Amino acid sequence: MTDMQAEITEQPGSAAAADPTGAQAALRLDDFEAGLLPVLRHFLNSLEVPERQGWQHAYHTAAERWGESFGLAVAYTLFTVLRAVADVRPSRLACQDALCLETRSSLTADEAALLRMIHHMRRDQTASARQAVAAVTGGRMDPQVIRAGLAFARRFPCGGGRAGPSASPVLRAVG
Repeated sequence: MTDMQAEITEQPGSAAAADPTGAQAALRLDDFEAGLLPVLRHFLNSLEVPERQGWQHAYHTAAERWGESFGLAVAYTLFTVLRAVADVRPSRLACQDALCLETRSSLTADEAALLRMIHHMRRDQTASARQAVAAVTGGRMDPQVIRAGLAFARRFPCGGGRAGPSASPVLRAVG
């Protein structure tokens, strides 16, 4: 995998279950993290061209993928991370068009860096997370980006916590 471009393949139902190019293995993304890619792309496109209102597609995609309550929480928290990064970066974040079928399987360096940052923060891998933050922000260890990334990681942990919608509440008569 080069720094400029990686390949990732998505399939319906499992964001990157088939990975013929090995990019998911190289980035070591789990299904939840790979599923963030289309949402991330819609948000980044929305930041670049606000009049296209790609943020609506991002929320819809997340709700469709993970269910309304969980998916909308994922999208909202992810946007907080992306907004923090966009605020401190000297240049815009490069991303593929979320609706383009030809570029769906390619990943820009910025997309890979963002996913890598989230991946390491969710696993509490501090040294790797620091490197990923520096790659995403252009060398800055910005506290706003770190706080937003850690808030995402706390809300959607890897391993012990579940990265999926929680079970529906059960009503019981008390009395």
